[in-house]
Amino acid sequence: MLFEIQQTMRQFVDVQAVDMTQVSQFTPADFRTGIQWLLSEDKIALAQALADAGLSLHPESEDVLAVAGLLAAAQQDWPLAIELLKDLRAIQGDSTQPMTYQMLARAQYCNLDVPQARQTLEEGLMAWPSNPLLLGEMESMQADLNGLSAATQIR
Repeated sequence: MLFEIQQTMRQFVDVQAVDMTQVSQFTPADFRTGIQWLLSEDKIALAQALADAGLSLHPESEDVLAVAGLLAAAQQDWPLAIELLKDLRAIQGDSTQPMTYQMLARAQYCNLDVPQARQTLEEGLMAWPSNPLLLGEMESMQADLNGLSAATQIR
């Protein structure tokens, strides 16, 4: 991480707040790096504050949307993760990456929208046929659903 960004992150940790004047000069890549660093330091609230600042300053940045979406998913804020990952997918368009499809589908599944999660994975597989990440997510989801179905039949 660039020394200047690391120093700024340390200041945020010291005062337990994000200074908008300082972060307004950050690039989207700086936000991604800063959020990752804060997470590695287990400063979740500050990472979220930095993600919010990044989203307000760079609402169409793939870097910021991706890391903010992953942060929302890590905090199990499924509606926010879905919103951010849908925005990311819209920006990426035809070049949407398999991980974007996979994370969006997982967030939808965890938000109990199984049909939408399946549709997202199917769309991903249309764009990325035979992609192991997407196939693995589809398999995992199906195994989980089979397990749930079996558990309800036992009762």
